[in-house]
Amino acid sequence: MATPEIAASAATATTSAPSQGYARPLAIVTTLFFMWGFLTCLNDILVPHLKSIFDLSYARVMLIQFAFFSAYFLFSIPWSKIVNAIGYQKAMVAGLLCMAVGAFLFVPAASSASFAVFLGALIVLAAGITGLQVAANPYVVVLGKPETASSRLDLTQAFNSLGTTIAPKLGGLLILAAAPLAIEEIRTLSPMALHLYRVQQAASVKMPYTVIGIALLLLAVLIATSKLPTIPHAEYRPEATGGDSVWKHPNLVFGALAIFAYVGAEVSIGSFLVNYFGQPEIAGFTAKTAAGYASFYWAGAMIGRFLGAGLLRKFRAGPLLGAFAVCTSSLVGLSMLTNGHFAMWSILAVGLFNSIMFPTIFSLGVAELGPLTGNGSGVLNMAIVGGAIVPLIQGAIADHIGIHHAFFIPVICYMYILYYALSGSKPNSERYATA
Repeated sequence: MATPEIAASAATATTSAPSQGYARPLAIVTTLFFMWGFLTCLNDILVPHLKSIFDLSYARVMLIQFAFFSAYFLFSIPWSKIVNAIGYQKAMVAGLLCMAVGAFLFVPAASSASFAVFLGALIVLAAGITGLQVAANPYVVVLGKPETASSRLDLTQAFNSLGTTIAPKLGGLLILAAAPLAIEEIRTLSPMALHLYRVQQAASVKMPYTVIGIALLLLAVLIATSKLPTIPHAEYRPEATGGDSVWKHPNLVFGALAIFAYVGAEVSIGSFLVNYFGQPEIAGFTAKTAAGYASFYWAGAMIGRFLGAGLLRKFRAGPLLGAFAVCTSSLVGLSMLTNGHFAMWSILAVGLFNSIMFPTIFSLGVAELGPLTGNGSGVLNMAIVGGAIVPLIQGAIADHIGIHHAFFIPVICYMYILYYALSGSKPNSERYATA
């Protein structure tokens, strides 16, 4: 039998949202999903680019993803407090301004050809994206009927995937345009010649990130001047929590681990695609050609999310998530066990089934949190640090056994997501209901 606190939380969560139309505010907020998806996926182009410039091992170059995704762990809880203090809309604006600062920092990073400064710029950029995630994801969840939350967040995440689809292709054309020297040639350069070479190669990031910084400032102005509706039943009010806590909701705690696993798996696969497709036994592509093929991975996620928005209105979120987890783990396994273009297309097809995972896990994780939704969002976004840790682990393993067989790490992640889908995602109203 549910406790009074659980019943109250469930009642709050199922309170019908205001009847006003949400199409316009949803469209405005969706632009944020596109932008942070584009920027996140540009890291997959920075990985091979900076690896060649600075002659880095797989483990060291994964510090790019470690720096970027560590920001989620460091800044998610502070951002949730900011959201509670100033509201969703102002927090989105603050996040965009922080992102703009991070984008502009790529200019001095390139001018100094310093890997450390690049990592610092990525942390600042990711800190801003963290603010957007903490504010925008729960805002979309509560911006309408609770029963369609997964479908609504999946649809907005489809535009996030549009950004991730465009980024590798465009980034490959702009950032990987110049052919780098072979590692053997780089190692023969004098210190002065090496520095000049690195400055020349790193300069390709200046223009793209400057344009991005300007776009982020314009987007901040758009969000600041837009009339976005407030969602009273999801606003944080200490007196409304009734002694409840986010830690009393296992679906949130297990959901945080699922977000960790999902983002870790998705980022690990995406980060290694360019180098993976360059392997002679897979496709033997150049970095520029491989970057174009990497777009199919993210395009699959975009297509899957548009389709998933409809599927999530017809099927229960948990079982559908479980079915997709089985598909992703099977496809990664196939890629590991085969060679050539079959292995390449198997790993690319994983993107299609990654599609609904983040929005579905997120909406299941914040189910029945009511006024604790903002705090729950902070916990879930903190778990995005999986994108920092899992690729680093896979990179260290790849240095010892090769890229091809290091993909068993994402398979483990998808197996946990299967558990969450079938059991860990149950909200308190189901978990503590009488048999």
